[in-house]
Amino acid sequence: MKKKTIAFQTFGCKLNISESSTISREFVENGFELVQYKDKADFYVINSCLVTATAEKKCRAAIRQLHKRNPEAKIAVIGCFSQLRSDELSKIPGVNYVLGNIEKFDLLNYLRKNKNETEIQTSGLKTDKTFNPSYSTEGHTRSFFKVQDGCDYFCTYCTIPFARGRSRSDTIENTIKVAKEIGKTDFKEIILTGVNIGDFGKNNNETFLDLIKQLDKVNGIERIRISSIEPELFTDEIIEFIASSKKILPHFHIPLQAGSDKILKAMKRKYNRELFSERVKKIKQLIPDACIAIDVIVGFPGETEEDFADSYKFIEETHISYIHVFSYSDRPDTLSLKMKNKVSSSEKKQRSKDLHLLSEKMKLSFYKQNINKKAKVLFESDCKEDFLFGYTENYIRVKTKQNNNLINEIIDVRLKKIDTDGVFIVEFL
Repeated sequence: MKKKTIAFQTFGCKLNISESSTISREFVENGFELVQYKDKADFYVINSCLVTATAEKKCRAAIRQLHKRNPEAKIAVIGCFSQLRSDELSKIPGVNYVLGNIEKFDLLNYLRKNKNETEIQTSGLKTDKTFNPSYSTEGHTRSFFKVQDGCDYFCTYCTIPFARGRSRSDTIENTIKVAKEIGKTDFKEIILTGVNIGDFGKNNNETFLDLIKQLDKVNGIERIRISSIEPELFTDEIIEFIASSKKILPHFHIPLQAGSDKILKAMKRKYNRELFSERVKKIKQLIPDACIAIDVIVGFPGETEEDFADSYKFIEETHISYIHVFSYSDRPDTLSLKMKNKVSSSEKKQRSKDLHLLSEKMKLSFYKQNINKKAKVLFESDCKEDFLFGYTENYIRVKTKQNNNLINEIIDVRLKKIDTDGVFIVEFL
């Protein structure tokens, strides 16, 4: 009997990637064949994102494309878009299942029902404390490891607390059990993911610092990377422990969102730029070669030219490595949706361009500071134009002539020169 085929298309964050991978493994264990979403399949699963208007648009387009690819296939849309706009999604031709962020982990049972009418299941998340551990198994070198979910912050621009629910995590004991599972695989590196991972353990009288101290001892995991952590939760004690660790990598992703205290207050962020600056100084003091990436939103309602200039100057004078730039977009159910003094699309576009140029300048400066330095590189399986690529501990991208023996190996190198594509050419030690 021919196996039923299923394909996953995932949008959004590393958290979604880890969850899609975990859900897909359950299907494989139950006799399904996993295929690429570009192939013809019996079932398609879209793990959706609703953080930006662009993410929403991509999700809609994917539904149309998959329905066109195989009109007979059943399509399930799961995740954040489903959680917040289930009725809307159910009306799109081809959609058979719309499952929220709790129900998606029971996707296999929903598909087995094989109903003809569209099924919508989205539970309320206000009081739910369910936590489903997840980790990705795609690729050959790095696994995205979900250690936390949800958020209690309710920043004025963000839908995540409505889509993901309140902050929650498993106990350290159970989290370490999952980490040991990953440690038995071929993965050399894990990336800790969540919505607000610095909030880990708050309901269990445990802390994120407690967690990373225990993860640091897990056999089989050679490198640990932290995906993103809020500035006010990134304590001196955490930075000091990372500086002493041989496993936790000197690469930090800290969401700044705005370099203007006025805009940070309007966003209802829980820090000011002085605290952010202190965090960066502490990192650079203890880990001089650390890579520090930040998130910045341009064009938040009420952001004047002076506010943006103030933000730009602050970022320019802060020792960060590069910037992830996002243009503000109105999202359903958020407080900023009703705010006045919206910034025009043309102005947002220009501010985004200005910050992208600044980011390129800062990244090049960071790379130049690393010329001729020794590093350890984990080479990945992606190959382009006969080059193999990998990343140093501090997330500098490098390349060397293709050699499949290097894949998933951590190699000592010297960073020789930056090529025309902005990637380091290395010398083996």
